[in-house]
Amino acid sequence: MHTLDDLLASGVAGRTVLVRTDLNVPLDGGVITDDGRIRASLPTLQALILGGAKVVVTAHLGRPKGAPDQKYSLSPAAARLGELLGVTVPLANDLVGPSARETVAALSDGQLAMLENVRFDARETSKDAVERGQLADDLVAVVGPDAAYVSDGFGVVHRKQASVYEIAQRLPHYAGYLVSNETAVLKKLTVDPDRPYVVVLGGSKVSDKLGVITSLLPRVDSLLIGGGMAFTFLAAQGYGVGASLLQEDQIEVCRDLLKVNPDKIVLPTDVVIADAFSADAAIQIVTADKILDNWLGLDIGPESSANFSEIASGAATVFWNGPMGVFELTPFADGTRAVAEAIAASSSFSVVGGGDSAAAVRILGIDESGFTHISTGGGASLEFLEGKELPGLAVLEA
Repeated sequence: MHTLDDLLASGVAGRTVLVRTDLNVPLDGGVITDDGRIRASLPTLQALILGGAKVVVTAHLGRPKGAPDQKYSLSPAAARLGELLGVTVPLANDLVGPSARETVAALSDGQLAMLENVRFDARETSKDAVERGQLADDLVAVVGPDAAYVSDGFGVVHRKQASVYEIAQRLPHYAGYLVSNETAVLKKLTVDPDRPYVVVLGGSKVSDKLGVITSLLPRVDSLLIGGGMAFTFLAAQGYGVGASLLQEDQIEVCRDLLKVNPDKIVLPTDVVIADAFSADAAIQIVTADKILDNWLGLDIGPESSANFSEIASGAATVFWNGPMGVFELTPFADGTRAVAEAIAASSSFSVVGGGDSAAAVRILGIDESGFTHISTGGGASLEFLEGKELPGLAVLEA
């Protein structure tokens, strides 16, 4: 796989470079609430700018339905990127139309511009390879046939999409610093990791994490399970879970996993329950086998938090993906905070698996420097650890 350093060594001054980034940041009323993905894109973009390239950024935001939708415009991301770079970042008002061509044509060496949301074009995510190829051809027409392509959006490398896969088949292609670093870090979790090796999984659904659970269980020393998915495991133990999140079709799967791995899977022994999904709800702390009817489990309890934290603190390698509870609501954030702080305070090789976990670190004010690596790609990270081939990485190796 050719890397950004290979491209820089060949000289990029005056050359147009199309960079696929992941700027899919959360917004609240048009205001970015977590700019982590934008900041993660800076090393690659700054290196190209310093090298004198004409940098064209393409990215997506949200899930527009294949047509322009102002609420999904990349305008907030362009503004924030400009603030971080200390320059104005022009944003074309289309992807491959007249504005895109004019914006790219106006670039001077060492300047950067952004194309509008790539998902405003339905061909980006089309199931039809011909349609995706047509969009890739249009992107080449915008940047020119002599341009280079840099893949730096790790959060989308598990998708066969036009700006991730087909474009790399049409231009000389390179892995940006973010993609290279993410890949190297995740490989350390799958190839002879230092032990004890502890994986902490949370989030809503067992089905979302089943692949990574079955893949990692033979390799780990402990698998700690919190979040909404824990209640399906508790149900598999025969416990009532009240109105907590439950995937009944996964109970038997969880029962089998517990039977085969009784000493590896660690479940909550107590939980924080509430009579409503609200920060103002009445709450109780109960043992895991005493969840009240019609009450919801919304966080692991203090005993579980202490146990999870102790196990994570003693690990040499930790992978954490998914919150322990509904951390966005203050009464149910303690479990996630305790585990995150324990991992951050340890000397382990620690990887935060993107998505809600990365957001929790920032929202709860945990010092990011305490973690070895915070991934930008939740789904991509999980699929990598499952051992799946990621199209956006495979195409870079061609």
